[in-house]
Amino acid sequence: MKTAPLVIQNGTLILPDRLIEGGAVLCERGKIKAVGKRIAVPKNAVVVDAKGGYISPGFIDIHVHGGAGADFMDGTVAAVRTALKAHARHGTTSIFPTTTTGAPEQILAMLGACQEAKGAWHPEHGSRIAGVHLYGPYFAEDKVGCHSREGRRAPLQEEYARWFKDDLVRIATCAAELPGAEDFYRMARKKRCLITCGHSNSNWAEMARAYKAGMRHVDHFWCAMSSVASLRTRFGTPMQASMEQFVLANAEMSTEVIADGMHLAPELLDFAFRMKGPRRLCLVTDCNRALDMPPGRYRFGTEEDGSWFESDGKVGFVPGQGLASSVVGLDHMVRHMKKSTSATLADAVRMASLTPAERTGMARSCGSLEKGKLADVLVLNRRLEVQRTFISGVEVPHD
Repeated sequence: MKTAPLVIQNGTLILPDRLIEGGAVLCERGKIKAVGKRIAVPKNAVVVDAKGGYISPGFIDIHVHGGAGADFMDGTVAAVRTALKAHARHGTTSIFPTTTTGAPEQILAMLGACQEAKGAWHPEHGSRIAGVHLYGPYFAEDKVGCHSREGRRAPLQEEYARWFKDDLVRIATCAAELPGAEDFYRMARKKRCLITCGHSNSNWAEMARAYKAGMRHVDHFWCAMSSVASLRTRFGTPMQASMEQFVLANAEMSTEVIADGMHLAPELLDFAFRMKGPRRLCLVTDCNRALDMPPGRYRFGTEEDGSWFESDGKVGFVPGQGLASSVVGLDHMVRHMKKSTSATLADAVRMASLTPAERTGMARSCGSLEKGKLADVLVLNRRLEVQRTFISGVEVPHD
């Protein structure tokens, strides 16, 4: 069905490297046709007034577990769509539903539900599924975090080969020190996935072998990852270089931070930004089902047997043990990164849009306000709160 052109005007454009005041975006047939200060408005266009706020590219979340009471691991289309709608309210227009640890049949159910939801997707359903992030179950035993310990294991080729059989999995994680990790990375490389090391206690040598096999990213920096101190427990002395040193020393390596204000202090967020820069640092939510839900007790992973955590409305945590992923959206991460670090607004938005698009091979189609790209556009107010969300030029209701 043919739709009228869409013009979003009277706002400051957020481009990857600068801001342009008094800008506008013209969208036609689901794509951006023009961006700039002077745009001719077609006679039949729908005109949206940004009211002096910001016009931003839609956000892209490469590490996210659920929201609004649903976890992608619940394995139903209804749960998937609930989470998609929730994250669209927070500005996420493309999303990578992320697995936890779990039984093979639970992960297959999650993949099946995401595939079905993706196949029948319409912008009004919420965030576009760009692919699945195969995150759990291949974690190190001593770095499981809040995930279910019973569901973790070393990679088995006959198992993960089924998960890679089509192109749904676009990001693939495995702890580098596990037996079979390099074979896992090689298969993921053949499928052109972003390959990441996560929930790992690996040292420099293990990271170097993973890098050779195709690994180029590590998950939530400083969370459930090796350190010089943790490696001393594994190897004794002399002390070993960890994932942190490997990532900081290698220009091609990228990483991500949970900028919710609860996981990392401003000094660490700014250190990561200053060391890796906006082209190699992604903002992620690592969000769970407690997003937009009242404080309380929730399951991380499947509703059936996922591990329990608590939410206080600010963050998820396991009492007496530690944090259990975030409970806020990418809009919060952008606001906090801008407020608490030396990153400019253009940098903060880039780390939530173009940088994850580049790292996952999607930058030709989305991630920035550029002619020819998908019309994934946000209207933000001056406080950087999401007012309206457009995906492929269609507005997603915030109900």
